[in-house]
Amino acid sequence: MQTEFSRKSALKMIFALAWPTVLEQILITAVSYVDTAMVGRYSDNASAIVGCTMTVNWLIGGIVSAIAVGFLSLIARAVGAGEKDLVRKAAAQATGVALIVGVLLSIIILPISRFVPVWMNADPSIQKDAGTYFFIIYTPMIFRSALIIYGTVLRAAGDTKTPMVVNTATNIVNMVLNFFMIYETRALSVFGMNLTIPGMNLGTTGAATASAISFVVGGVWMTIAVYRSKLLSPRGMSLKPDPAILKPCFRVAFPALLQRIATSSGYVAFSGMINTLGEVATGAHTIANTAESAFYIPGYGMQAAASTLIGMSLGEKNPKKMKSICHMLLIIEVLVMILSGGALFFGAEAIMRIFTKSEEIIKVGTTVLMMVAISEPAYGIGIIIEGIFHGVGDTMSTFIFGALGMWGVRILGTYVFVVLLGHGLVAAWACMIAHNLVLSLLLSIRYIRGKWNPLRGALQEA
Repeated sequence: MQTEFSRKSALKMIFALAWPTVLEQILITAVSYVDTAMVGRYSDNASAIVGCTMTVNWLIGGIVSAIAVGFLSLIARAVGAGEKDLVRKAAAQATGVALIVGVLLSIIILPISRFVPVWMNADPSIQKDAGTYFFIIYTPMIFRSALIIYGTVLRAAGDTKTPMVVNTATNIVNMVLNFFMIYETRALSVFGMNLTIPGMNLGTTGAATASAISFVVGGVWMTIAVYRSKLLSPRGMSLKPDPAILKPCFRVAFPALLQRIATSSGYVAFSGMINTLGEVATGAHTIANTAESAFYIPGYGMQAAASTLIGMSLGEKNPKKMKSICHMLLIIEVLVMILSGGALFFGAEAIMRIFTKSEEIIKVGTTVLMMVAISEPAYGIGIIIEGIFHGVGDTMSTFIFGALGMWGVRILGTYVFVVLLGHGLVAAWACMIAHNLVLSLLLSIRYIRGKWNPLRGALQEA
């Protein structure tokens, strides 16, 4: 009876932590679609101005997120162990790190912003505007750093609702400001009424300014949320660097940082090879990639819950609870991804038709979406196991497996089959799917062997 109650309790905890993160990602994705459409409607090259530095944005965001993973592991364990003082000390250290990271990245990024579009081989006609856009969105880097790091800190403490509200609101603020800052003053008919909508007609500069303002709003809001938290508030705690806290955090964060760099650089190389296939292949890849991302959102929502719950179980030194939660997370993830993959498989063509009228692009995009849909359940297993490993601080294995999969399977395979042998987008996506499957297999083998689990010995003795 106790075991049954324990499982029910754990199941409730999983859904309580997971649903806000899943909903957050869904809402952010929906708003980002609208945001992209608003920019694209301004002019023919506006989307190119915004998009040409996108992979660099992923890399920079990944750096901050990787640093945040170190605090996630430490704080989740401290919460599980009931060490309230350590939780607040860690939150205070996160404050100092957010400030330092924000300042350092600003010093590095802002002076080189006008060169980034050149390095990304953007068309010369858009390089100046793209450099301006890049400069503006990274001006409030301190606030962006706080938004990411404090959001992770709150999730580590079991509060996934606040980051959901703040991040969703941040994106809505961005969208509303876009409405007024991108376009010129114009007439708009709403429910039969003719309204004059004021506009600044700033184009991509307006879009960048809207993003910058929204980052400030989100960063300030997330900071206030942490300082008001009874569990996390760093009020009265020293911001002076504490090696006892920072060393274990950076020990976890450094491999995560290397993984982000390896992955982001891999995306750049992968996209570059696909861009050589022509407009149809590039268009199909871009649309299919965007469409697919919406279908693995539930998987990443579950990953956030996995990291927090496993970290807390480790702090409690409760091996049976950890094992039970791991098994439930994997079962739920597979079921969710089967449903998600099934919807993607049967709705592939309809989804492609939402984004384009080109029959050529629709045909190729439908094929690759149906291919990747079949692999979604296996991909979901890898997502969850990675979250489990992050919860116990094992980021080295995820870095090694991630780098091997990206460069040894996806990039090498795409180079051989696409560049050397002349195959098309289907071959490139087959290599991408193979990468995801190999990564999931490697993670599964390590998970089954159990060496990642600090409580393995206690579980065997029990």
